[in-house]
Amino acid sequence: MTAVSESQDDAMTLLQEAGAVLTGHFQYASGRHGDTYIEKFRLLEKPRVTEALCRQLADHFRPLRPELVVGPTTGGILLAHETAKHLGDSVKAFFAERAEDGGRYLGRGFAVEPGQSVLVVDDVLTTGGSVRDTLAAVIDAGGRPMGVGLVVDRTNGSTSFGELETFACLAVDVASYDPADCEICEAGVELTIT
Repeated sequence: MTAVSESQDDAMTLLQEAGAVLTGHFQYASGRHGDTYIEKFRLLEKPRVTEALCRQLADHFRPLRPELVVGPTTGGILLAHETAKHLGDSVKAFFAERAEDGGRYLGRGFAVEPGQSVLVVDDVLTTGGSVRDTLAAVIDAGGRPMGVGLVVDRTNGSTSFGELETFACLAVDVASYDPADCEICEAGVELTIT
């Protein structure tokens, strides 16, 4: 179960001010349709908003003393860097790249010390695939995942990462529909593919 920020209203306000919360008719990467889309790049182009949300992540996980923060490409690169910055000078930030055969890996000379305590961060959780692949990459590199930090959990806490502490600045329940059963399609609202 995902813990959520006590200041969810603050997180939603920051995302809305950044223009990251869009309403309309969207086709998600999964192929399903819905009326709300969180555009992570509107968040990431606003350093002040990104900083405030990453500070929330760092504040939540600080007691667990992560030694390294890792995020999946692309958005996770900025989030890992900014979260690590708020955790202190000794905390490094890496990113997990997509592997050609699926999954993710830590490349570019990133070296994880055996058993190193690692926080995995991501922008918008939809299915959890990027986070799971990043966790696997951390384990393959010898690290010990200790938590998952999310800016937005679109599953409203229903996606689990086992025993790992999971925290979201904002958890929302965004309904999605099979295209064949989409009421928004039936209403004739123009579809935007995300």
